[in-house]
Amino acid sequence: MNTVQPTKRKSATSLPVKRAPSAEYKGSSTKAVRTGSTPKSTAAVLTPSDSSLAFTTPAARERLARLGMFRLEDIVLHLPLRYEDETTLTPISAAQPGISVQVEGVVVETEVKFRPRRQLISRIEDDSGTLHLRFFSFYPSQQKALAIGSRVRVIGEIRQGLFGAEMIHPRFRALRVETPLADSLTPVYPTTAGLSQDSLRKLVARALRETDLSETLPDSVRSDLGLDLFATAVRLLHHPPPDIDGASLENRSHPAWQRVKFDELLAQQLSMRLHHERRNRIRAHPLRAPVRLSRQLDQALEFELTAAQRRALNEIRSDLARSNPMQRLLQGDVGCGKTIVAAMAALQAIECGFQVAVMAPTEILAEQHYGKFVQWLEPLGITVAWLSGSLKRKQRDTAIEQAVSGGAMLVVGTHALFQEQVIFKNLGLAIIDEQHRFGVHQRLMLRMKGGSDQQPHQLMMSATPIPRTLAMSFYADLDVSVIDELPPGRTPVITKLVADSRRDEVLARVRSACAGGKQAYWVCPLIEESEALQLQTAIDTFERLQTEFPELNVGLVHGRMRAQEKAAAMTAFQSGECQLLIATTVIEVGVDVPNASLMIIENAERMGLSQLHQLRGRIGRGAESSVCILLYQIPISETARERLRIIYENSDGFEVARQDLRLRGPGEILGARQSGVPMLRFADLEQDVKLLESARDVAEVLIASHPQLVEKHLSRWLGGRQDYLRV
Repeated sequence: MNTVQPTKRKSATSLPVKRAPSAEYKGSSTKAVRTGSTPKSTAAVLTPSDSSLAFTTPAARERLARLGMFRLEDIVLHLPLRYEDETTLTPISAAQPGISVQVEGVVVETEVKFRPRRQLISRIEDDSGTLHLRFFSFYPSQQKALAIGSRVRVIGEIRQGLFGAEMIHPRFRALRVETPLADSLTPVYPTTAGLSQDSLRKLVARALRETDLSETLPDSVRSDLGLDLFATAVRLLHHPPPDIDGASLENRSHPAWQRVKFDELLAQQLSMRLHHERRNRIRAHPLRAPVRLSRQLDQALEFELTAAQRRALNEIRSDLARSNPMQRLLQGDVGCGKTIVAAMAALQAIECGFQVAVMAPTEILAEQHYGKFVQWLEPLGITVAWLSGSLKRKQRDTAIEQAVSGGAMLVVGTHALFQEQVIFKNLGLAIIDEQHRFGVHQRLMLRMKGGSDQQPHQLMMSATPIPRTLAMSFYADLDVSVIDELPPGRTPVITKLVADSRRDEVLARVRSACAGGKQAYWVCPLIEESEALQLQTAIDTFERLQTEFPELNVGLVHGRMRAQEKAAAMTAFQSGECQLLIATTVIEVGVDVPNASLMIIENAERMGLSQLHQLRGRIGRGAESSVCILLYQIPISETARERLRIIYENSDGFEVARQDLRLRGPGEILGARQSGVPMLRFADLEQDVKLLESARDVAEVLIASHPQLVEKHLSRWLGGRQDYLRV
């Protein structure tokens, strides 16, 4: 039996061939892929006088701006999502179901039918067989193009329908004249509404002709790293030959992808290094003190600082003594003791006669800090002020006056600290906890409180450990101190995964723990009913558990309570008056109750890894064994199952953070819209560690010896946006 073969031999490795919008082919209703969202206001400044895209219309420039393209250089770096193989024709009878193919045939029938719904059905034939084309949404022009006798070329996935082989909403084009097959794979680009694939392909072709694609790497560096020429790499990625290894394109391991990813990482490293150098030219008050107050506090503490805490404190003290502003990130796992290190740093500034601002993202966390700083510093004769948006007018005015007059040497608060009316007499140090929760402009506004001529030193803290690759990449302009050990006496938290069907066992565990003199948290993700998510709510859970445990004092705390109510609930729990606290994730950070040794987290499958690890860190703060029970509902998705597996198997926050980076990518973890850092489009911090390390080394070489190439490389990748960096 003879087998019908494709017109042209395909690559040994199949490509991810999928339907995509194209001006050349009709019939596809595929939605545009939108990436790199850019505010419209940015596009408004792209006038013909200041943009190399002046040959395009204002509407086209606005659409390109949404994709982050403002210059021809940006279009060169707008690389395909995937590729269509239009280099081969497959006979209809040889096409395999479920695989996208290109076929060619003559239209023998076209008809609009109304059962079971209005649809356009066309039948085409080639020498090997018959294929039906079905469109549920169509235009008169498409119906006209599929007139009987027309020769058409069609791309789509074949499936078996009621009347035989068919394609649903395939892409097609009518062939008016003899049309040769494509000689390279057809790129499919990320796009936005109103910008067709055909338009993008024409723009890319023009950009490749007119843009300077010359090298930004010295030949010796490129040779040592085994990298392709930049021009060769981008031309291949835009127009790959049909016999290319498709798998290497799909997984981005091809040498062309390696060059592009390296260049992207190098641009990031260069911009971070230059930002670090510029920061070192800014002036700050050197805070050199005899640390008398720090020694007094150290002697008054009921615990000894760990070696890791003292190491971090020495690094901070050294930075504070310099005449340019410190920008140090203090990171460590939950419960490692970052706050006392921050208090010691604050005392160094205060002893030099400067004020300190401590900012936290939530009132509960800020209030926890306020309580600790009052406990530690007021015995030393230091006035600590509290400032938040929920204060009454008189209290608020008093706190602001203390900051303005210098009567309060340390001011703790929330976002209220960087409001316009809050003026410090002489701010020398700003401490920002959970810094990733604040936007770049918010952090900048607090820094500006130090005055125009001098900037305050800045200490940022994070209880969400940052994976090594993330620190090397997005925090390369910061100095990082790590507290990598827990205080003695802490016992590891045991994590248990329990299906919601075993809720009665969990209730018995809570009753037993509280009867034994311990306290427990019960965490719920929502505070009011949501039919869509069908999650238990804190309010309903509070009412139910009050009935379930009449012998216990059950408390409730959530984000919509008034500040006084939240404070009263937390005080009752901290004093032991309340045995069981029902809470939303507002207790994620900052809550420290050593007697709480049990935590139940409802709908744990709905929460992220970082949030689960932070919540779990609220227990295990005493000497007693602690248990965290993750209640989950069945059925459970594969992604949620993977998150629960990771949190169950790992207690080390750095490993949890590494796995979180693998699952979510840097954009979500950092908060791409707020971080002020351009997100990586091509490189993967989990897979491309070696490229990142090489880029870091090459950045030093280029800055030291090739300043012209540094400028050219940054211009190509950032286009004057290299100042759009974190502060």
